[in-house]
Amino acid sequence: MNSSRHPDEPHVSPRRPLMLAWVTLLLIAVFYLLREHWGHVLGWWPYLLLMLCPLMHLLHGHAGHRPRHKRHHAENGR
Repeated sequence: MNSSRHPDEPHVSPRRPLMLAWVTLLLIAVFYLLREHWGHVLGWWPYLLLMLCPLMHLLHGHAGHRPRHKRHHAENGR
C-alpha cells in the first residue's frame, strides 16, 4: 500500500522522454533540410495547397452540411 510516489504527482511514462527526443530530432532534421532546399520547396507550394483542399474537406466533420434548423437543435442539446 505504501507507494514512493505522492498521489497527486502525475505519472510520467518512461517512453515519454524518448518520444520527445525523437520528435525534437525530427524537427531539427526538417529545419535543416528545408533550410538547404528552400528553393526546391517553394516550387511545390501551389501543388501542396491544392492537395490539402480535398483532405481538409474530408476531415472537417461535415457539420455544415445539415439543414440550419437541425444544427440549431443539436447545438442546444435538443
